[in-house]
Amino acid sequence: WRAAVRRGWNVVRARGIRVPEIDDPDIVIYMEALIAPAVAERLGRWLLDPPEDWLCRLSPEFRNRDIRLTTLGEARRLDRPVFVKPPNDKSFAARVYNSGAGLPNDFDDDMAVLVADPVQWESEYRCFCLDGRVATLSPYLRAGIPAGQSGYAASIIELNEATRFAEEVAQSKKSTAPRAVVIDVGQISGKGWSVVEANGAWGSGIYGCDPDAVLDVVQQATL
Repeated sequence: WRAAVRRGWNVVRARGIRVPEIDDPDIVIYMEALIAPAVAERLGRWLLDPPEDWLCRLSPEFRNRDIRLTTLGEARRLDRPVFVKPPNDKSFAARVYNSGAGLPNDFDDDMAVLVADPVQWESEYRCFCLDGRVATLSPYLRAGIPAGQSGYAASIIELNEATRFAEEVAQSKKSTAPRAVVIDVGQISGKGWSVVEANGAWGSGIYGCDPDAVLDVVQQATL
């Protein structure tokens, strides 16, 4: 919001899904993913989101693990450790569950989820992308430890490698991500650079990214 103010934008803080009447064709939405769609609907706007099966459709060399889109009901039948997450929201914790029996009971069986083989991530980077290019990026996890504890430090080599990989993914023929999107990438132990996931730029935390460059992406993620 400070970067927006520096640009001369008016900033309105939403209190839950209650927002004031705003008559502005250039409105930009940036807020918690669980409530942003409802706010966008009230304001007559549309938020750009990657398709739920975006990660599944990528070439295998970008994923480096088996991933499929299924239902929560099917995932509950699994009898092995598996990573499970909702495709485009944070309605329940994305993590490795010892089996499907450990998945939350508060959601319907027909809810869409992504199911993946458990892997060990050495590092993870958030990349705000616009038109196939990385506008700004930041590490956010290193071996499971929040990168903020080290001031989001990263070497130029790491940043360049993450940028190259994220842009290769964004520009690939099998990518169906919108022009303004967040692509998280990282290094899987023993497998190298891989895609973690993609999310709507309008609801993604910025970590150590340049907030002004984030605004450039977020601005294009609201229609």
